[in-house]
Amino acid sequence: MNRRKSGLDIHGIVLLDKPVGISSNRALQKVRGIYQARKAGHTGSLDPFATGMLPICLGEASKTAAYMLEAGKHYRATARLGVATTTGDVEGEVIQTCSLPDIDPSSVNQSLQSFIGEIEQVPPMYSALKHEGKPLYEYARAGITIERPARKVFIHHLEMLDWKSPHLTFDVHCSKGTYIRTLAEDIAAALGSCAHLIELRRTIVEPFDQFPMLTLEQLQDARENGELQRCLLPVDAGLPDWPRINLDSAQRDKFNHGNHVFIPPCESEPAKVRVYGPEEDLLGLAELGPDGKLQPIRVFNLQVDPENQV
Repeated sequence: MNRRKSGLDIHGIVLLDKPVGISSNRALQKVRGIYQARKAGHTGSLDPFATGMLPICLGEASKTAAYMLEAGKHYRATARLGVATTTGDVEGEVIQTCSLPDIDPSSVNQSLQSFIGEIEQVPPMYSALKHEGKPLYEYARAGITIERPARKVFIHHLEMLDWKSPHLTFDVHCSKGTYIRTLAEDIAAALGSCAHLIELRRTIVEPFDQFPMLTLEQLQDARENGELQRCLLPVDAGLPDWPRINLDSAQRDKFNHGNHVFIPPCESEPAKVRVYGPEEDLLGLAELGPDGKLQPIRVFNLQVDPENQV
């Protein structure tokens, strides 16, 4: 791996188990530092108080991050009913206290079922959504409330794990763009109360449900033992549903220079595909048309220097 002033060319995906108390960007920089990676990005942030799966894309894998933002996610959350905060979680100031619902677990679970399917959410003011170029949280910190239109999200699964008043713990499988803080507040409102999250853990970012997460401590241990490479998933691990196309040597050379190539036509709608060379080497991502035209979207440079293995 070629060492440059700003680090090594490391390519692959790390499934970090983000610890509590740090931002996603800070977690990203820690992983980047462990790998001494020149380039890194992540596929969707977690709030500082939240823990769990944060896919971090190193090197050329960062070119796939934008295509994983649509992925569904799974969370385990605990809400404290009867108290609302400015941020909807433990980091905010208390702004409201409410009566606690006098109901049994079966009634709570029945109420949760009403949220399954397509629902509308009003994004919280303490969010990174932008209004006139500024994140909403900047307005919120200045005491300004911006009217936010409701957005449609989809709840695939929602299940109560525990109800011991005032604490409700639940599992949720949801679409991208779902705010679990807002979901907890809406659930509490349906039960006749208010709430804020006291714990939030992202258990899965699709399609990585079959892969284990690694803590910063585990990655540090792997570095000391010379096993960091084994902690990396392939560059295209987040795109398993994209069809795979293999090119011959002549086609590979054209593709690597950003030029389109033609393969036998296929009777299908245009599709995004992963492109491999004759030596099972990943070349990049492309758009395949029904006429067989393979147009590069992202071309990868995955050459490594064996003398600089992490």
